[in-house]
Amino acid sequence: MQQSDGDDGEATAAEGTAREVAPADPGGERARELYDLLADGEALTVVCHDNPDPDCLASALALADIARDAGVDDVVICYGGDISHQQNRAFVNLLDLELDEFAPSLLDGRLVAFVDHSTPGQNNAVPSDATVDVIIDHHPVEAVQARFVDRRESAGATATVLTEYVRALGLDLEGRLATALLFAVRRETLGFLRGVTPAEHEAAAVLHPHADEAMLRRLSSPPVTGATADALGTAIDNREIRGSACISHVGHTGERDALPQSADYLVELEGVGTAVVFGIVGETLELSGRTTDSRVHIGEVLSDAFGDIGSAGGHREMAGGQVPLGIFADVAADERLVGFVEETVSSRLVETMNLPTDESEEE
Repeated sequence: MQQSDGDDGEATAAEGTAREVAPADPGGERARELYDLLADGEALTVVCHDNPDPDCLASALALADIARDAGVDDVVICYGGDISHQQNRAFVNLLDLELDEFAPSLLDGRLVAFVDHSTPGQNNAVPSDATVDVIIDHHPVEAVQARFVDRRESAGATATVLTEYVRALGLDLEGRLATALLFAVRRETLGFLRGVTPAEHEAAAVLHPHADEAMLRRLSSPPVTGATADALGTAIDNREIRGSACISHVGHTGERDALPQSADYLVELEGVGTAVVFGIVGETLELSGRTTDSRVHIGEVLSDAFGDIGSAGGHREMAGGQVPLGIFADVAADERLVGFVEETVSSRLVETMNLPTDESEEE
C-alpha cells in the first residue's frame, strides 16, 4: 500500500531491497515511448491510490492530458477510499477535477495506468492479478511489471516525472495543469524541504511561469474542520514519549487524514525525532509515521513492525500503514479495543525501534 502522506498521500507499500531506478529523460525518449503506447489505445483508466493526495491527483491529471493529446478520447481518472483531507478536497474542488469512484468494470478493455503507486491490490481496490499497462511512481516497492514502467525512487514527487514528460512532449501548461503539478511538487516535498532533489527545483522553474499564484495560495491554506482540530488535540493529549520517539493515537475517528497531520505536528516537538500516530477508522487500524532522525527509516520501521499483520511501509521520512481489525471489527466501537490496540502498537514499535519500555519524562 502507499501517502500518504498520502496522504496526505503517504507510501504504505512494503519496501524491498535495492532496485533499479529509472534515469531522467532529458531527451524525451521515455516520454515519446509513453505517448506512442497511449496513442495505440482507445480508452484509458488512470487509477489513483486510495485516499489520493495532490501528488497522485496532479500526476493523474497530467497523464490524462497526455493521453488526450495522443488521441485517446475516453479517459477516466478514478480512485478508492475517501478524499477527506481538507487540502485534498480543496485541490479537487478548486481545480474542478473530474473523478470517478473505482469500479472493476473500468479495467475491462481499456489501458490501465497507475500513478504514484505501483502494485495491484496494495492501497487500491484493483485485483492483485490485474494487468497494468503504465506505472509511474516514486515510491519504494517490490518489483512490478507493466508495459511501461518509470519508477524513480530518487525523485521527490511523481509530479516531477510527469512535469518532465509534459515539457518534453510540448503540452500546453497554461491554467490548471501547471498549477496542479507545481502545488503537488511543493506539497510532496513540504515546500522543498523533504526528499527534494534538483529535479524538483527544475520542475518548479518550468511550471512557475504558467501557474495561477492566487490559486496556489488558496490551495495552501484550506479551512480546517473542527473534527480535524479535535483529533489533533486528542493526539497531543495521548502522546507518549519513549526516548526520542513519540507514540500517540486519536482513538476512533472518521478523520483519517488527521493522522498524518498529527504526526507532522508531533515530530516537531522538542526532543522528538520520530512520531507515530494511529487511530481506528471504521474496521481498520490506520497508522502514520514521520521522522527527522537520520538514523531512522520510518518506512522500514512500520513495515517491520506491522507488515506481518497488515500493509505498511514508505519513505525514509514519511510512511503509513493499515491493519484490518478482522474479528475485532465487531467490537470496534468498544473503547476497550482502543486500549488493546494502543498496547499492541506500542509494544511492536518498542521492539522494532529498541525504544525504552517506560514512558520518558517530558520537561
